[in-house]
Amino acid sequence: MSERHHEDQEEIYSKVLRAGRRTYFFDVRSTKAGDYYLTITESKKFTHDDGSFHYKKHKIYLYKEDFEAFREHVSEMMDYIIDEKGTEVISERHQKDFKKEEESNVAPNEEVAPTTDSFTDVDFDDI
Repeated sequence: MSERHHEDQEEIYSKVLRAGRRTYFFDVRSTKAGDYYLTITESKKFTHDDGSFHYKKHKIYLYKEDFEAFREHVSEMMDYIIDEKGTEVISERHQKDFKKEEESNVAPNEEVAPTTDSFTDVDFDDI
């Protein structure tokens, strides 16, 4: 059996979720023993100054024995976020007129000093 043929048999069911610069792939795959597992892949597009681009991908493998705990944790985290912040998206990227809290409390001619506790985008490749 060729390797390509084995790869074609391995992927059972797929769904794609496009979300701005990110695309999420949900794939049901088969183990060599014939059992199923889930892969979740995040693919993010990066554009270079010259117009060329590349994608960074991060993948999670989720096996059946972890499904229930994973589902409970994700559900709990989503519920927490909705309970704390509601469903409205609050970010500079999604709202052009969004003003950071510290900027809105500053007088018009006053400068805002950068904070050290701002979010840093961590790449999974760095870990």
